[in-house]
Amino acid sequence: MIDAKLLLIQRWLLRGPARVLARWVTADQVSVAGFVLGALAVPALALGLYGLAMVLLVLNRVADGLDGAIARITGPTDRGAFLDIALDFVFYALFPLGFALADPVANALPAAVLIASFVGTGSSFLAFASIAARRGLTAADYPNKGIYYLGGLTEGFETIVVFALMALNPAWFAMLAYGYAAACCLTTATRWRMGWQAFAR
Repeated sequence: MIDAKLLLIQRWLLRGPARVLARWVTADQVSVAGFVLGALAVPALALGLYGLAMVLLVLNRVADGLDGAIARITGPTDRGAFLDIALDFVFYALFPLGFALADPVANALPAAVLIASFVGTGSSFLAFASIAARRGLTAADYPNKGIYYLGGLTEGFETIVVFALMALNPAWFAMLAYGYAAACCLTTATRWRMGWQAFAR
């Protein structure tokens, strides 16, 4: 919901580190490294190491910002745009899985509901982007993104805030998962409506 508003701040904070890193690594390498760090949060959560999971979550998000900052220095690529969104969506699905593994009795169902809601937000996002690309459309709020970014109530920032709250308060997982799943369903419904209207002709 507020991702576009945070872009300028994010770019300002990461510009310096990105200039240094661009001498040694590629944006794609940072994307993959960030995903690996994020994926390691799953065993950390499963083992109840919530502090470590929080650190890995932060590192994943920093890498997610740095890969774009490096790409703006070295030149964006289609592969980079693909990796950025594809790895993000898998990470979003993996994080709740860690809580399900930590306590299957209490967390398996809310984790499944949350992951199912992510399928709705992710599929509607990508379906809109694919048709928008075919029609040559660009998102006014994200003109420099590699694909069309369709906004909504639940975007990247909101998702990470919820994940952080889960890691800081594991006992709240079910409540947060069900609540955020409901918000994701609303986002999916609004994106369906937007697609229905935008592609009517």
